Parts: sequence; C-alpha cells; structure tokens
Amino acid sequence: MGVSVSFIGATTEELDRAEKDPDWARECLDELYGDDFPSPDRPFGGPDKAFAGLQFLIDETDVALEFLMDGFPILEDGTLFGWTAEQIESVARQLRATPWERLAVHYDWERMTKEDVYPNMWRFDAEGELEWLQDAYEELVAFFGAAADRGLGAFMNFSF
Repeated sequence: MGVSVSFIGATTEELDRAEKDPDWARECLDELYGDDFPSPDRPFGGPDKAFAGLQFLIDETDVALEFLMDGFPILEDGTLFGWTAEQIESVARQLRATPWERLAVHYDWERMTKEDVYPNMWRFDAEGELEWLQDAYEELVAFFGAAADRGLGAFMNFSF
C-alpha cells in the first residue's frame, strides 16, 4: 500500500467536533468514505503517494504548503489532521496562482533519487514520473479549489 496523503472536505462544525472528540472523527471518516463515497457535495482528492515528490517541487517555489506540518492534529498517532477553511482558501489561492510549469522546472530525478524522496522510483522512468507528479498536482489544485469554493475545511489522512 505505501505511504499516502489524501483530503476530503469538512465543515467547520465537523472539524471542531473532531478536534474535541477524536473517536467521533474516526466514525465520521468511516461514513464519509463509506457506501455513498464519493459524495457530489464533498470534494476529495490529494496527492496520494506523490506527496513527497510534490513537496520537493513545492519547496522550490513560494507556495506555503507543507503536507506533513500544516493543519492541526486530530488523532495522536499522526494519521488524521484538520485543515481550517481559511487554510484551504489560502492554499487554494496559492495553488491557483502557481501553474504546473513553475514546479516542473525544479524536477531533478537524480537529486530526488539521491535524497531518497519518497517513493524513490524517479530513476526508473524519469519522464513518466514527472507526468505522474503533474497529474497529482492537478488533482491537488482541483481539490483545494473545490473545497475553497464551497467554504470548506478538510480532513487530511496520512496513511502508512
């Protein structure tokens, strides 16, 4: 399965309750990802396993986004975080202003391999992995934009 990051839209009320009651948060996520997934009114998406590769590229820009540091922890094991509607709006604005080409110029599969950027497969198909990162970035931009447009925050799942 591997390590991955995903987002699903959340209301301010859900985030407040989740922060106060982590057990409820688990149940809420089970429902959100349950039989009715995906819900048309609940944006979801994320970089999945491409999070570290995207972070490598994002770190070379002025976009203020750190997948594993932003948001606030909900579960003590570090697998669930909340992102406020304000955080989502801020990141959405930055991502919308940052075309893929600004990130792509920083793609350096050799350096990424040397630095062991997860999932460290860059040397096997350097061009294909760049396209994979682009797809993940476009999904991320779409998620943040859709959540921001609806005034939502988000739950961020970090699974390993």
